Amino acid sequence: MRCWKLLLEYEGTRYRGWQIQHNAKSVQGELTDAVRELFESRAEIYGSGRTDAGVHAVGQVVHLKVPDIKKEVTPRQLQNAINDLLPHDINVRAVEKANPEFHARHDAVGRSYIYQIATRRTAFGKTHVWWVKDRLDLRAMQVAAEMVTGRHDFASFCEKEEGKKQSTVVKVDYSNVFMDEDMICYRIAASHFLWKMVRRLTGMLVEVGRGNLGYDGFQRLLKFQSDVPAKHTAPPSGLFLEQVLYKGDKLITDEKAVYQIP
Repeated sequence: MRCWKLLLEYEGTRYRGWQIQHNAKSVQGELTDAVRELFESRAEIYGSGRTDAGVHAVGQVVHLKVPDIKKEVTPRQLQNAINDLLPHDINVRAVEKANPEFHARHDAVGRSYIYQIATRRTAFGKTHVWWVKDRLDLRAMQVAAEMVTGRHDFASFCEKEEGKKQSTVVKVDYSNVFMDEDMICYRIAASHFLWKMVRRLTGMLVEVGRGNLGYDGFQRLLKFQSDVPAKHTAPPSGLFLEQVLYKGDKLITDEKAVYQIP
């Protein structure tokens, strides 16, 4: 069994998310089609986690396992071969050999997302940001973001998957709002995330920034279940899976946007 660890970036606008779906374009589906052209035997392609429709990634990690290959291939050769077959909005940034037991999802110890809010209208970056017309109080958003750090029940901030029992308690290791030129960015890191959790947290941080929600009100959402965050879910356009962490990795905390408005 040969195993490689792939680092992917993709612009998610044209896709219904990471995971393969029937009758819909997905990032995993496009990658699977490309790999199928390179290997005779059936390959296993597994991502570190799912991203929703319209959500982007600069640091998605994937394992590629092939049970039998007749010709040796270097990581660079594999990277170039796959990229030659992928559409323009999906790119393999790096490839490295991995232990056959490596699993992109199960071995991950943490993940981080960054959400980008534009403070001005843009002709070029609309699919990579959420433009909020109102003036936002950056300091107020920073104070509220700090409240997210630690172990909380995020039942108010997630969409429950039908027929799936899942704890809504998550330990957040990092939660920070910062400004980079014309962009207000929210970076959050945790061992795992719930469906729509980051987008709903972002939506309520914007409400704090607008002055529509105070600190006490934001904190109550972390203690008591409410359907209010669902009404303020931020659009997928501004969300990026930034980093997947494995044992020994260090979290990126540079106060820089992953995409900057020209």
